[in-house]
Amino acid sequence: MPRGRSRVGERFEVEVGPVAHGGHCVARVADGDALRVIFVRHTLPGERVVLEITEGTDGDRFWRGDAVEILTPSSDRVAAPCPYAGPARCGGCDFQHVSLAGQRELKTAVVREQLKRLAGIDSDVVVEEVAGAPDGLRWRTRQRYVDSPAGRAMRKFRSHDLIPIDDCLIARTDAREPVPGTVIETVTVADSAHDFTVAADGFWQVHPSAPATLVAEVLRGLDPQPGESVLDLYAGVGLFSAFLADRVGTGGRVVAIEGDRTASTLSARNLPDAEVTAGDVATVLASAYTEDFDLVVLDPPREGARRPVVDAVVARGPRAIAYVACDPAALARDLALFAERGYELRSIRAFDLFPMTSHVECVAQLVTR
Repeated sequence: MPRGRSRVGERFEVEVGPVAHGGHCVARVADGDALRVIFVRHTLPGERVVLEITEGTDGDRFWRGDAVEILTPSSDRVAAPCPYAGPARCGGCDFQHVSLAGQRELKTAVVREQLKRLAGIDSDVVVEEVAGAPDGLRWRTRQRYVDSPAGRAMRKFRSHDLIPIDDCLIARTDAREPVPGTVIETVTVADSAHDFTVAADGFWQVHPSAPATLVAEVLRGLDPQPGESVLDLYAGVGLFSAFLADRVGTGGRVVAIEGDRTASTLSARNLPDAEVTAGDVATVLASAYTEDFDLVVLDPPREGARRPVVDAVVARGPRAIAYVACDPAALARDLALFAERGYELRSIRAFDLFPMTSHVECVAQLVTR
């Protein structure tokens, strides 16, 4: 709700501060007796720009804005390859105006800052390039558009307004649009390969190298041994469970829990040797599978696992935990909860699975102190 006079459309000349979580940078402007914080898109740290307020009233704690004129550009600034990128245009990409190396530096800074601020962890993690998008384009294997009278369209940032799109440059030319039905996805890690039946309109990693990259890192960190028991939480269609079952063998045990019933049904098809349960993870763990497990994998949605799930995982006493996270802030909050309960961060890697955007995928490995 508006909190006083709107400031939308006003312009300020500022020197831009550090990058922040969410695809923007922080700037501050004098507003009467106050120093107003503005989250600014389409800029880079250290640039001097003219920004235009896109959201904000007198009573708001902060405003949002766009850099509409670049007075002193950063050395990492490039011409956006996509004609739909920029202020008041498509909201799908955050960093089209940044070199790929610069994008990874920005994401590295965000991951480190979130770990330090929310979990008290000093980390030298670096966001790593992943094969499959050498120029940062044509990596999305699935792409969702908005239907409009003018044809395919995308939305503006934080808006329902539409931008007609002839060609999205981060989508592969053969990218599928989510439709009812199923598709087969094949993933190969080292000398092991699995086919997965996936809902065409359900969740699956959209970077072509993402499934194999994440599985390999989970296996590296957990080092599953024959005969061990594994609890796979937010298991989806069974990506991690399938490869974990290979490692623990017929004498081991894999339990996969997934809240989406369609994904869980497909998981049962993909995992003939695992125990598959459909249901909210926190609810299931409150009354089932209360015995000890050697290993736990978590791949929660963007909001993270949160305290009830963290408590339930710790109660199972695993020797190691792999946490796959698409949001560094949620990851850091959950790492702080695990630390309170005796689990410390052994290693973390971050992967640039979403070039041209602010998103990053992390895999954290935790062990008992």
